[in-house]
Amino acid sequence: MAKKILVVEDEISIADNITYALSTEGFESIYCATGKEALEIIKNKDIAIAIVDIGLPDINGFDLVRQIRKNSSVPIIFVTARSDEIDRIVGLEIGADDYITKPFSPRELTARVRAVLRRTSNEMNKSAESGNVPHTHFQLDEKRLVISYHGKPLDLSRYEFKLLSVFVRNPGRVYSREQLMSLVWEEPEMSLDRTVDTHIKTIRQKLKSIRPAEEPIVTHRGLGYSLKESS
Repeated sequence: MAKKILVVEDEISIADNITYALSTEGFESIYCATGKEALEIIKNKDIAIAIVDIGLPDINGFDLVRQIRKNSSVPIIFVTARSDEIDRIVGLEIGADDYITKPFSPRELTARVRAVLRRTSNEMNKSAESGNVPHTHFQLDEKRLVISYHGKPLDLSRYEFKLLSVFVRNPGRVYSREQLMSLVWEEPEMSLDRTVDTHIKTIRQKLKSIRPAEEPIVTHRGLGYSLKESS
């Protein structure tokens, strides 16, 4: 399954060059020219990475990324004509993963895309494999494959355990269906992404059976999922 790359760029000639370069590397490009469209696409599609121009017609690229970061951890690369150091620093501090200035070669851009995807994928895998659990109401017992919530063991299937383990280790982080399938399923290409939804629904029900008055802990943001820790 080709990874979907969102290209947010109002200059059509530049957008065409970017989408063509990405297609030659096996990526599927989704193009839009405004920040409003970008927010809607990220909300409704499984985007692997977003390439964002700073000078958009309806919103500053920095402000767009601030809005994206409220609900999504999708990797972001800024593409801009600005080369000032302060712009690069601001871009990275507000949540971008990389920054490339115009003019640039298509080969350099695709190399940066692959590098960011590789780095973020490695970070996700390390989080999923780590035994460290942030302070939450969940207790994770890796040896016995048991997750307890408020001291009560949950009756989980194998994939429910794996899914909830990812959320428990990373409360508040948003994952797309595609990311969860690559982290949890042994052969993600052989499964339907709606399988994630089914397992999430079951996990929610089991959590609500323990604390029925609380908001479901596994929350849905667009097409992404996160763990929301209740106080």
